[in-house]
Amino acid sequence: MAKKGNRVQVILECTEHKNSGMPGTSRYITTKNRKNTPERLELKKYNPILRKYTIHREIK
Repeated sequence: MAKKGNRVQVILECTEHKNSGMPGTSRYITTKNRKNTPERLELKKYNPILRKYTIHREIK
């Protein structure tokens, strides 16, 4: 049987875009190790709608 891993898929959503009230969203899908990083992930990613790098935070 396959061992259940600690890696899980997470969705990152732009915080700046969400607060701006503009239509649409900027989201990325990535994986994280649940054992090493139990808190929510926060990365700087490119937002094509705002055309700049912004902070993307993990959503549930």
